[in-house]
Amino acid sequence: MVVGISADKQAAQARFRGKHGLPYTLLCDTDHKVAKAYGVWKEKKLYGRKYMGTERTTFVIGPDGVVQEIFSKVKPAGHAAEVLEKL
Repeated sequence: MVVGISADKQAAQARFRGKHGLPYTLLCDTDHKVAKAYGVWKEKKLYGRKYMGTERTTFVIGPDGVVQEIFSKVKPAGHAAEVLEKL
């Protein structure tokens, strides 16, 4: 099962899901509780400006609920193939 989680509101996620034809569930984390629990709500920098945001990360969680693999600082290009190779 694949589940995506982001801080975006439900309407924005629906547009994104439709635009890219994603066949999986997207969950909202607008209060950042999940991101904080998984340690991916971090300080980021862009053009010298600091702000808080989600570090794009993939977690592979086994049927027993235990995290089996973590892919940090994910770049979308080629990432799906990288995950499939590990699985």
